[in-house]
Amino acid sequence: MYDMINRNGAALDKEFNWVAEVIRTRMSMHFGNNQHGNIKVIEEVRPPDFTGQPSNYSNLAMTLPFAERLVLALSLAPHLRPQLLDIFYTKNPAYERVYTEFGGLKGKRFTGFLPTAETAVFLIAGKDIAERVRAIDIFRPEHFFGRKNILHLSRSESSEPLLSGMLQITDEFLTYFTTGLPFKPDFSSNFPAKLLTTKLDLPDLVLDPHVLSELSELWSWVEHQERIMVDWGLQKHLKRGYRALFYGPPGTGKSLTATLIGKRMNLDVYRIDLSQVVSKYIGETEKNLASIFDQAENKGWILFFDEADALFGKRTATSDSKDRHANQEVAYLLQRIEDYSGVIVLATNLKANMDIAFTRRFQSIIYFPLPNYEQRLVLWRNAFAGGLQLDDDVNFEQLANDHPLAGGNIINVLRYCSLSALRRGGNKIFMEDILDAIKKELRKEGKTM
Repeated sequence: MYDMINRNGAALDKEFNWVAEVIRTRMSMHFGNNQHGNIKVIEEVRPPDFTGQPSNYSNLAMTLPFAERLVLALSLAPHLRPQLLDIFYTKNPAYERVYTEFGGLKGKRFTGFLPTAETAVFLIAGKDIAERVRAIDIFRPEHFFGRKNILHLSRSESSEPLLSGMLQITDEFLTYFTTGLPFKPDFSSNFPAKLLTTKLDLPDLVLDPHVLSELSELWSWVEHQERIMVDWGLQKHLKRGYRALFYGPPGTGKSLTATLIGKRMNLDVYRIDLSQVVSKYIGETEKNLASIFDQAENKGWILFFDEADALFGKRTATSDSKDRHANQEVAYLLQRIEDYSGVIVLATNLKANMDIAFTRRFQSIIYFPLPNYEQRLVLWRNAFAGGLQLDDDVNFEQLANDHPLAGGNIINVLRYCSLSALRRGGNKIFMEDILDAIKKELRKEGKTM
C-alpha cells in the first residue's frame, strides 16, 4: 500500500505543477499581459509524461485527452493541493468581486476555492465559445467520467447554469488515486447500504438440494458471463447481469446465501436498507437509488434488497398523485435493475406479496423452504460444535425431530444458551437451556411449544 501511495503521490505532484502552469498561462492569455506570448493555444502547455512511472493515477491520466486530463486533476486539487487554486480569488477591480468567468464556490467549512465546471471550461477554452460548447460534453452523464463514476457535477439548483455545478471527484476514485485501495463505502444517508460479511463458508450452508441446484446456475453465469456474452457473441440478445428472487420463511438462509455467493465469487455484497431508500418526498427515492447504482456500476457488487416487497409489492391503481409517484419510483428501480451489469438479489418472506409483473424479470426465482429433519440435524450439530460443553442429556436427534425451526432460529437458541451458561459461570449447555430458548423463539412468533 505504501509503495502505491508514494507512486500516486509522485505522479500527482508533477500533475499539479502542470496544472499550475496551465492556470498561469491561461491567466496571461486572458488578460493579455504577454507573459506567455509565444503560446497560441493552451494545449501547448504539455502535461508530464509518465512513461515508465506506473501508478493508479498515471495509468489513467496517460490515456486521457488534454481537456479530460485537466478536468480530472482539477477535481483532485481541493483534496490534495488546495492552495493551487487560490489565484482564482483574484478580484475584478471594476466590480470588487471575483471574476465571473473563473466560476468556483466556497464551502461551508473549507476556506479554499472549490472549482466548478466553469473553472475547468475557462482553463480549457478561455473566451472561445465553440471550444466552451465542446468542453461541456465532458460533464454529461454519458461521458467516460460519468459512466465510470469517476467524477460528476454537484448542483444545488437545477435552474442554474450547468457549468455552475461543483467539480466533484467520487470517493471511490479519490481513494483509488491516493491509497490505491478499493473503496468500500460506509453506510450513510447518502449510501443506504451495508457491506455484508460472514466467517462462514459454503460447506456451512445447509440448504435443500433443489435450492443448491438453482444457485449453481447463478454461479455459472457470474463465472462465465464474459464467455457467453463476448466469445459466443450473445450480447445482442442477452443483457448483462443476473437478477434473482429469493423467497421463503424468515431464517431460512436467504441473506447468508447472498453473502456466501459474494464470498465464493470474491465480490462485495451490499444489503440495501429500503427503509432508508424509500422517501415520502417526491424525487428523493430515485435520488437515493441512483446513488447506490452509480457507485455499484462496474465494480461487480452484488446488490441485495431484503424485504423487497416493501418497494416491489403489488401496485395499486393510480387514483391520486401519491399512487402515481409510488409507481414511478418502482418503474425507475426496475429500469436500474434491468440495466445493472452485476448480480441483484431480491428477498421476501412472501412471494404472494410481489407483483407478478416484477417476477417475470428475474432469471431465477428460488424458494427457501424450512429445513427438513436431516438438514435441521446438521444445523443443530454445526451450531453447537464450538467450545461449548454439552451435557449428556442434549439430544440433537430429538430436537431436530420435534421442532421444525429455521436456521436463524437455531442460531438465536445458541445465543440464548451461551448466555445461560455464562450466568452459571461455565460453558456447559443443558437440554433444559435449549428447550427454554426454543420456547422463547416460538413466543416471538406468537406460538407455543
